[in-house]
Amino acid sequence: MITFHLALFMTAAVLLRPNENEKIYYVKEIQNELLITGKGDDPLWKKSNELSAFVYPWEKEKAPLTSFKALHSQGWLYCLYTVTDENVITYVEKKDKTDVLNSDRVEIFFKQEDNTAPYYGLEIDPLGRVYDYQAEFTRKFNPAWSWPADQLVIKTSPTNDGYIVEMAISKSSLIKLGLLRGHLLRAGLYRAECVKLVGNIATMKWISWIKPNSPTPDFHIPSSFGVLTLEDKLMTR
Repeated sequence: MITFHLALFMTAAVLLRPNENEKIYYVKEIQNELLITGKGDDPLWKKSNELSAFVYPWEKEKAPLTSFKALHSQGWLYCLYTVTDENVITYVEKKDKTDVLNSDRVEIFFKQEDNTAPYYGLEIDPLGRVYDYQAEFTRKFNPAWSWPADQLVIKTSPTNDGYIVEMAISKSSLIKLGLLRGHLLRAGLYRAECVKLVGNIATMKWISWIKPNSPTPDFHIPSSFGVLTLEDKLMTR
């Protein structure tokens, strides 16, 4: 029986380990809760790792700066996007969450290990509006779905050269959705850069942490995801 449980534990550990070629962002642990203001001004953010290696996967020019930071506490995952954008565009027409799709925005997707399971998208514009949905690969969307109530906090603010998006996502919601397993979250980090808006027709350029395995713009494929590893004091790299 002991041998069986040991084998089961070792199998689970292997399954929860990032693949050798996957990109990993290490999320530092904090003991106190972080104050979400939309400005990213809580001193605890100084403890985080900064990720700024965002690129245009399908464009030849260099992408404008996008910075991502994350921290985690006992109950929450905190994320911070700082965006450089000379011309911030927001679309306000239908006054529902689909307006976000014609606006500048940052995006974070979460998926399970099993690519046949649903994955989840959060797309947030500079006004703090959220387009949230459940989806299945490839590009089967359920926009009527919403992130569990009271389990997501989002605040934003404009800056002199762009905007900031700050959010807190409860770990309980990530666990309930089957996304947080052990210390790992499989996540995609993206940005939609609206370069022109004419009526309700937006022209976008797409920015990503990872270059997906697609010749045409598409974040809704497994190869666009990396790994967020939630560190604790007992973990070593």
